[in-house]
Amino acid sequence: MVNHSIKNVRCYIALGSNMGDSFSYLQKAISDLTSHPDISGLISSRFYKSKPHGPQDQPDYLNAAVFIETTLGSESLLDAMQNIENDNDRVREGVKRWGARTLDLDLLFYGDQEINTKRLSVPHPRICERSFVLYPLQDLIKKTKDDLVINKSTTILDCINNLSNTEKNNIMEFDHA
Repeated sequence: MVNHSIKNVRCYIALGSNMGDSFSYLQKAISDLTSHPDISGLISSRFYKSKPHGPQDQPDYLNAAVFIETTLGSESLLDAMQNIENDNDRVREGVKRWGARTLDLDLLFYGDQEINTKRLSVPHPRICERSFVLYPLQDLIKKTKDDLVINKSTTILDCINNLSNTEKNNIMEFDHA
């Protein structure tokens, strides 16, 4: 007999775009996540503009993060996220690592699970290095009251406090009004 009472898992996803109409791509991704039948309770952070990580010969990024609850397993959620990227003109073939993209969705936290598979590392391994992930997460933590912890003891605020001044200065809130 199949168990149909799968518990909702609390998840955090980072969103980024620096090609085309980045604001529209992020809005569309949020809408696509909201309308997915196995995702509920979406809460979005503010939007932030940041310098690119990696090659600097590309436009600045627009970033955000969302909180969701889902009954999808981690790999199924990753599949759904990659489908949303593909539906928003994401190109993977021939693109350099950390290159420009229309849409990038990264699963940051999947409940309190630690996942290390060929396709997925959760919590995302570079959360603490990236202001464009940390500041949106901080927005969400204020709304969800979750205690997000990395490596069993490091909080999001710890990570923010440990950012270099350069990294802290590479981001600013985006006013899309």
